[in-house]
Amino acid sequence: MTSRQFPEAAAVGVGGFVRDETPTDEVNQREAVLESLTGTVRELIDATIRTTVDDDEVHRVRDDLDALVARLRTGQLPGPAGIRYNSELRSWNWGNAVMGAANAIAPPLNVVHGPSGCHADVVLGAAYEGPPGLVHGGVSAMLLDHIMGETASGMRRTTFTGTLTTRYRRGTPLGPLRFEAHIAGEERRKVFVAGTISDADGVTVEADGIFIQPAGTPTADG
Repeated sequence: MTSRQFPEAAAVGVGGFVRDETPTDEVNQREAVLESLTGTVRELIDATIRTTVDDDEVHRVRDDLDALVARLRTGQLPGPAGIRYNSELRSWNWGNAVMGAANAIAPPLNVVHGPSGCHADVVLGAAYEGPPGLVHGGVSAMLLDHIMGETASGMRRTTFTGTLTTRYRRGTPLGPLRFEAHIAGEERRKVFVAGTISDADGVTVEADGIFIQPAGTPTADG
């Protein structure tokens, strides 16, 4: 794969759900390569926020980065990455703002599915700060929306957020955090999900959401 362009660049329907028959082993290899790059860019974001180097050095670094961006721009999708999948049921969503392998904005939130719900452990650093030393409330809501949506879907159905209500019990400190979610009930196409964010001292944010299965898809009660 180092000597040719990755096949996704030629996929049809960029920005949506795209059937892409790239073999799973190639997808896995490409994903690992992108994760390596993304991890470095994530470090760059943190370093940029916290740097104290002088202005001349900032200008030199900017020039170096401009050259690197130009190299990556030589092969680009015409729009957002969307979600791709192949006939082996392997899907990839590399641009996702919460867990995308190619998105340095994503923390990333790696969700673990269990019998009673989902959880994810993540460390949020300077890039996610709102009030001093605390996670931005919008970031908290975004990450809760994601893990609650994955819980509602359960890796077996499609759901979309209908409503999401968050209650901020106290400030969520930057650093290691646990996100948890579980299904609280179901009613035809509606899936009711509860979620929390916790630090070492307990819950900082609670949320309730209603997630909707699109019309025409199977539901729990038929």
